[in-house]
Amino acid sequence: MIFKKDFLWGGATAANQCEGAWREDGKGISCSDICTGGKFGQSKLITPVLQEGMFYPSREAIDHYHRFREDIALFAEMGFKCYRFSINWTRIFPNGDEAEPNEAGLKHYEEVIDECLKYGIEPLITISHYEVPFGLTKKCNSWVSREMIDYFMNYCRAIFTRYKGKVKYWLTFNEINCGTTATGALLSQGILSDQENTTPFMSQPDNPQQRFQGLHHQFVASAKAVQLAHEIDPKCKVGNMMICSTSYPLTCNPDDVLKNQQYNRIMNYFCSDVQCRGAYPTYMNRYFAEKGIAIEKQPGDDEILKAGTVDFLSFSYYMSSCQTVDPDKQKGEGNIIGGVPNPYLKASDWGWQIDPKGLRYSLNELYDRYKIPLMVVENGLGAKDVIEDDGTINDDYRIDYLRQHIQQMEEAVKDGVDLMGYTPWGCIDLVSASTGEYAKRYGFIYVERYDDGTGDFSRRKKKSFDWYKKVIATNGEDLD
Repeated sequence: MIFKKDFLWGGATAANQCEGAWREDGKGISCSDICTGGKFGQSKLITPVLQEGMFYPSREAIDHYHRFREDIALFAEMGFKCYRFSINWTRIFPNGDEAEPNEAGLKHYEEVIDECLKYGIEPLITISHYEVPFGLTKKCNSWVSREMIDYFMNYCRAIFTRYKGKVKYWLTFNEINCGTTATGALLSQGILSDQENTTPFMSQPDNPQQRFQGLHHQFVASAKAVQLAHEIDPKCKVGNMMICSTSYPLTCNPDDVLKNQQYNRIMNYFCSDVQCRGAYPTYMNRYFAEKGIAIEKQPGDDEILKAGTVDFLSFSYYMSSCQTVDPDKQKGEGNIIGGVPNPYLKASDWGWQIDPKGLRYSLNELYDRYKIPLMVVENGLGAKDVIEDDGTINDDYRIDYLRQHIQQMEEAVKDGVDLMGYTPWGCIDLVSASTGEYAKRYGFIYVERYDDGTGDFSRRKKKSFDWYKKVIATNGEDLD
C-alpha cells in the first residue's frame, strides 16, 4: 500500500463558484458577485456598479446552496473521505464588519458540515476563497487596510467557535500567492481602487505596493487565525493554501536559469516561506527595493508570524510553464500565471500545459523545503464535456489526466513525501474562477447549466465518477 490508510481522498469546491443563492438568508455581496461571465479569449468584467442585462454566473452558480444534500450524497457514493469547501464570508457577516454574525449563515454551514459527517466525510474548510465582502472594498479598500485583520479575526472566531469539535481541518486563504500577481488584486484581496468603472478582469489596474501590503496583512491574519484555532480547539489543524505554479528554465542558458529561480522565489516560495517558516525570506529585500515596494509593519508583527506557522501545506496544481529571457518567445495561450510553453508538453482546451511529472517534482521540492505534511487540494482538467445520444459523458481524457497525476503522487510518496490527501478540483461542475464560465468543466458530476443562463441544474454522473469511486475504494491501487 503506497498511500496511508487514512489518506484523505475527496474533492474540492468553492462557495462563490457553486452555491448561488447570492442574496438569500441575509447574505451580502461578495467581490465574485460583481463579476460577469466570460469565456476563453474574452475576459469576464468587474462591475462595481451592477449592470442590467449582464450575466453574473455566481448569482446562481450550480445552486449547491439548495442542493448540497443531493451533492454530498453523490460524493459519499464515490466514497469521499474528505470534502474541501469554503464558507462565504458574506453569509456570516454580510458587509464584513458587523459586530454579530448572521445566524442563518452559521446554520447553513452547520447543516453542510453535519451532512458530511453523516457519511463519514471530513470537512476541510477554506475560510477565505476569493469572496472578499464587497462592503469592505468600499469601506477600506479591503486588504490594503490593516482594519481587515480585525474583521477577519471576528469572522474566524465566529466559525471556529460554532464548529468546534466538528471540523478538524481548516485552510486560511485560498491560493494566497495569487496576490503576488495582478490578477490577485480583486480575486484574492478584493482591491477595487476604482469604485465606478467597469474593467476587464484580465487588464485591471495594478498597484504592486497595495498588493504586497495586502499580503502582509493576510500573513498576519493567517498567523493569528492559526493561533486562535488552536486556542479554541487544540485538536484541529490549520494549513495554508497556495498555487503551485511549477516552472522550469526554458533552456540551460544561465540567464534563463536565474530568471526561473526568481520566478519560483516570488511565485512559489515567498508566501509559503512566511507561513511555514514564520519570517520574510531575505531574497525579498532586493525584490522590494527594485520594485519600490515598502512594507509597513507594526511592532509585534514579526513575532506573530513566527508564532502562527501552519500545521500543513496545501496547494493547487494544474500545469507548469517555462521562463526565458528570450523576447521572441511568446507567452502561452490561456496561461494566466505567466511563462512560455514547454515544447515537450501538450495543452488542455484552455491552453494549460499538462505536466503530471511536474507534480512529483513540486511535491519533493516543497516537502524538502518545509518538512511538514502536504496535501493536493486542487488538481484537474477543465474540458468541454459532451453528452452523448444515450445520455452518457465519456470523459476518458479526464480519467487519463487524473490517473497520471495520481501515479506521480505515488512516486512522490515513494520518494519520502508525507502526503495527507487529494481533493481534485470541481468534483462537481461549477463556475470557472478565471474565466467566469460553465463550459470549462472539471467535475465527476455534470451539471445542466450553461453560459447563456439556461439549464435546470440537474446532475448526472460522468464516466469518471465510477472510475474515481474505484480509485478511492482501492486506496489508489487500481487506476485502470
